[in-house]
Amino acid sequence: MSGIRERLEALGRLVGHTPLVAVDVTYRGNPRRVYAKAEQFNLTGSIKDRMALHILRRARESGALSPGAPIGEATSGNTGISFSALGTALGHPVTIFMPDWMSQERKDLIRSFGAEVRLVSAAEGGFLGSIRLSEEWAARTPGAFLPCQFANEANVEAHATTTGPEIRAQLAVLGLKPHAFVAGVGTGGTVMGTGRYLREQDPSVRVHPVEPANSPTLHTGHKVGKHRIQGISDEFIPAIVKLDELDEIVSVDDGDAIVLAQRLARHGLGVGISSGANLLAALKVQESLGADAVVVTVFSDSNKKYLSTDLTREEPLKEGSMAREVEVTGMAAVVRHCPSCGAGPGAS
Repeated sequence: MSGIRERLEALGRLVGHTPLVAVDVTYRGNPRRVYAKAEQFNLTGSIKDRMALHILRRARESGALSPGAPIGEATSGNTGISFSALGTALGHPVTIFMPDWMSQERKDLIRSFGAEVRLVSAAEGGFLGSIRLSEEWAARTPGAFLPCQFANEANVEAHATTTGPEIRAQLAVLGLKPHAFVAGVGTGGTVMGTGRYLREQDPSVRVHPVEPANSPTLHTGHKVGKHRIQGISDEFIPAIVKLDELDEIVSVDDGDAIVLAQRLARHGLGVGISSGANLLAALKVQESLGADAVVVTVFSDSNKKYLSTDLTREEPLKEGSMAREVEVTGMAAVVRHCPSCGAGPGAS
């Protein structure tokens, strides 16, 4: 077990403590600034590394995950990549159940880490079918461990103990405090856990979940329509999401999200489509709070997982779309380290 602990500690050094980026934009002709955690700097390139590492650590400590036991999980991609990398590094065989319409890069990355991918068609139930098949697999596989990311409180805890504290400490380096936090809802761990910590420090902080306007699962409670923001709005409201503990849901058009992700890339921030959605949602919340409000979000992953999607194609701007009113003008500051997050410079 000491060897496993050492491996967990070594892997943990590659997860978290990501930069806080100040993104400057013009919105409706006026200069604005929002802040975002650049989560593409995690081990496998996404924020899901935080949750996967924390769940595996807690499962090891509790005995729910035995040495060498098989791990299986239903996912829309990033979580599967994280569990594939971390699970195999810790000596576990990993099987990932994933809808077959997710990006090819996601499928290839999971396989590259040595995991098995079970693709699930729409006829087999899509995302909900992936969960059902993972549970059936666990029932017939001796010693199998299911992280159950959508219902596992350790998912929320991961962000309450890392993402939230990092945001508050990094803003403090700049002499700021957060007024609001917004994040797209996949499992909901990011918005629930980060929001929990920030509100413990200041109950006035607003916490807003984000979803695609094209498929408003949070508003309806079930799958409605289709959207192109992979990783959020996965057909149902996860058990760990408590909407009554959050502020208003912010809806963003998937085409606008694609355009903003493309514009961020032109300034050196190669991020996924959900990052474009989160930036737009942050601006919407800032508009309601005032131009000087400190609004923070996350750039959940890199653009490398979307090279076969519409992210690399020209996206037509709809009449009246929010993307017509937003231009990215640059990155004004980057904070990686802070006094309570580790050694290093405060801002550059």
